[in-house]
Amino acid sequence: MVVVGLNLRPALSSIAPLLARLQETAGLSAFAAGVLTTLPVLCLGLAAPLAPLLAHRLGSERALALSLAALAIGLIVRGLPLPGVLFLGTAMAGAAIGVGGTLLPALVKRELPGNADLVTGIYTMALCLGGALGAGLSIPLAELWGSWRLGLMSWSLLAIFALILWLGYMPAPAATPLASIQQHNLLQLLKKALTWQVMLYMGMQSSMAYIVFGWLPTLLIYRGYAEANAGWLMSISIMCQVFSALGAPWLARLGPDQRPALLLMLLCTAAGLWLLLIGPLAWRWPGAILLGLGQGGSFSLALTLLVLRTANSRLSGQLSGLVQGGGYTLASLGPLSVGLLLQAGADIMHIAWLLIGLIGVCCGLAMLAGRNRQLDNEDGKLVTRKH
Repeated sequence: MVVVGLNLRPALSSIAPLLARLQETAGLSAFAAGVLTTLPVLCLGLAAPLAPLLAHRLGSERALALSLAALAIGLIVRGLPLPGVLFLGTAMAGAAIGVGGTLLPALVKRELPGNADLVTGIYTMALCLGGALGAGLSIPLAELWGSWRLGLMSWSLLAIFALILWLGYMPAPAATPLASIQQHNLLQLLKKALTWQVMLYMGMQSSMAYIVFGWLPTLLIYRGYAEANAGWLMSISIMCQVFSALGAPWLARLGPDQRPALLLMLLCTAAGLWLLLIGPLAWRWPGAILLGLGQGGSFSLALTLLVLRTANSRLSGQLSGLVQGGGYTLASLGPLSVGLLLQAGADIMHIAWLLIGLIGVCCGLAMLAGRNRQLDNEDGKLVTRKH
């Protein structure tokens, strides 16, 4: 599970440091670059609801193997010197990540139910580490291979390694499918306010994350940083996510619910963005660290909510598909909006304050989603209960 998590971000974060180069060599406009950063997140959101269906048909273990194979193929395709394949391969990789990322929380809930929140933090830590590697090694790999195309394709090796490892050590299939789909239960989930609160929180914090993945280096270059320095600032920020991704679930256990931990992570994110995009240049490294700590913790807690708000692995799989599907579809609007704003001539300060304002909205959602509530399923009826 940890090695699989390591593959769920490099496909997204490895593009951002190369955007300026792609705009020069491939002739991408700011709008086209915005589409390129939006496409994998949109496909991720659209594919996430398919994960429970695939798990029902194939079993969660084989469905996850299929998603890893599709990820490797997408990473190879996006580097081919053919027209349009950069977008096609990126979309394939995003869809594969959507399926794999949706299946993992339910597998954790099934295999390790007593410590599902802490194990979620562990594989989220690996996920953040993968994002950091994608951002930090993107330009060095392009220089090593002498081509940005080969540099992007090289990330398929990590996916192939994860696929081989998963096929050798994946857990035994459950006696009954992990995600037995019952349409009326999905509709009942959508009728619960708690489902929408978790979904909107997931979408808002993910939107901020994918704006950083897609645009932070470009925004920093606009502030005057060199291309390599901007990539390393992003890499350091994502590397810091590793620590908060692991520590945030432990922190959330200290209080009666998850609201204090959620708010703390969001405040760190806002402070980091302010320091990087508005504050003095000398404070760029503390800004990168705060941004990373905030975003890693926010995402880890968002995934933790999927296992804490459900009573069993089947319901966790259904909630995961709905929340990640709707949340990531909403999140895809973030990178596209930044591209449109830059195309329209917006300056960095206006974009920064807009992002900080969105974090304020996310704080309100965190106050609702972080309450000590749980969705349960008894006798076919979905109820919301305290736990």
